[in-house]
Amino acid sequence: MHTFYIKQPDGSLRPALQDKIDNLNKPKGSMGLLEDLALQIGLIQHTLSPSLNNPCHLLLGGDHGIVAEGVSATPKEVAWQQMLNFTHGGGGVNLFCRQHHFHLRIVDMGVDHDLSSVPGILNDKIDYGTKNFLYGPAMTERQFDDAIEKGIQLVNACYSEGCNVISLGEMGVGNTSASSIWMSLFCNLPLAECVGSGSGLDSEQVKHKYKVLQQAVDRYLNHYDERGRERTISILRYFGGFEMIGAIGAMLRAAELHMIILIDGFIMTACLLGANQLEPAIRPYAIFGHCGDEEGHRKMLDFLHARPILSLGLRLGEGTGALCAYPIVDSAVRMLNEMNTFQKGHITKYFS
Repeated sequence: MHTFYIKQPDGSLRPALQDKIDNLNKPKGSMGLLEDLALQIGLIQHTLSPSLNNPCHLLLGGDHGIVAEGVSATPKEVAWQQMLNFTHGGGGVNLFCRQHHFHLRIVDMGVDHDLSSVPGILNDKIDYGTKNFLYGPAMTERQFDDAIEKGIQLVNACYSEGCNVISLGEMGVGNTSASSIWMSLFCNLPLAECVGSGSGLDSEQVKHKYKVLQQAVDRYLNHYDERGRERTISILRYFGGFEMIGAIGAMLRAAELHMIILIDGFIMTACLLGANQLEPAIRPYAIFGHCGDEEGHRKMLDFLHARPILSLGLRLGEGTGALCAYPIVDSAVRMLNEMNTFQKGHITKYFS
């Protein structure tokens, strides 16, 4: 696997940033989360005057072999049909990218359909979907490495265009199953607390989903006993999707380049969780856009000590929650750059 060199943001500017925030013409702390975001972004960019440049959204598509076990309410073909829909501008991700001026890259990482000739879709296909992890690893070591590398190259392309804000989303039927297992194993939580309805399963279908996933986890635990980093890679490879591993590679590279990483809902939070298991220094670069309705998402956010910006009840995926949160991030930066200080505004500062 690629070796990443991620450094924690330089904290030497923290006192000056905090002083600037505290001296804006407002009661101390009165801008709440905006102040926290401004401090975080200033530290990431190591400047008192941060900027958001050429934001890019990566929409990664991939299919999961586990859907053969009836763990999703969404028909498998919806993945490739939606990928086509995105090229016509008709998805939720499209409208929010247009609204907030994100450059959208639609990427086929492993959809079980030939999309190679479709204009508007980048062909990074590793295979036509992953294997069914009920019976063995979802992907080979080579495929895992390829997915990481493709994620890296996608971020490199965005960075070369002057982008310093990367947002990620997914299109993949069955990826809540992989996310639930990652959450259970990495957060040391019972799988039952991590499995939810996904795209709309009823209570009996959720029970079936849990039974299938527990069987897969038991089989994995009976055959694999790695420790440390090797265990993390093994879990990611055994249960993950190509689009999810690609997202992890993208997140890690973005942190390496000191970019802001906007995290969407349950699935992208699970990817950040996996990336954090590999490289804990990534955490300060992540801004969590949204807490969704999927079972366990709040617990995963708590495990990561993450405070999401929004809670809108979204469960669409595609990165829509992260995109909806972007104006709040923009507001935090504008506050830091455009709001007067007490001194410049000739206002009496009434606190120390």
